[in-house]
Amino acid sequence: MSFALGFDFGLTRIGVATGQTLTQTATPLTAVVAKNGVPNWDDIAILLDDWKPDIVVIGLPLHENGSMSEMAERAKTFGQRMRGKFGVQITFINEYYSTREAREHLNYHGKASDQCGKLDATAASVILERWLGDQHA
Repeated sequence: MSFALGFDFGLTRIGVATGQTLTQTATPLTAVVAKNGVPNWDDIAILLDDWKPDIVVIGLPLHENGSMSEMAERAKTFGQRMRGKFGVQITFINEYYSTREAREHLNYHGKASDQCGKLDATAASVILERWLGDQHA
């Protein structure tokens, strides 16, 4: 059994979820505050130290046709910086519609900012569950 952390990259908040390969389930955890996409790296270090993931899964917000968006490039940079700073294994997965799925799961249709990170963490769990499902497909 291995543990994973999933991240839903954003400019003001980065959603985080935890999951495991045995059950192929993910649980929303928290949202880390970011400034223009840059988190407090100490917050990331605490999460990595507390959960000790075998892998970190980061959602890439690709365009509908699968091409890289500006946000996907920024999410990829975030993942590469995390790998460089902490030496963790990083993988990326297309997160297309993950926030929409999270809204449906939460039955929430207001502004994301109204949820204080709950929507971001739930989107991270959607991303992580997609990756976990792909591992056993």
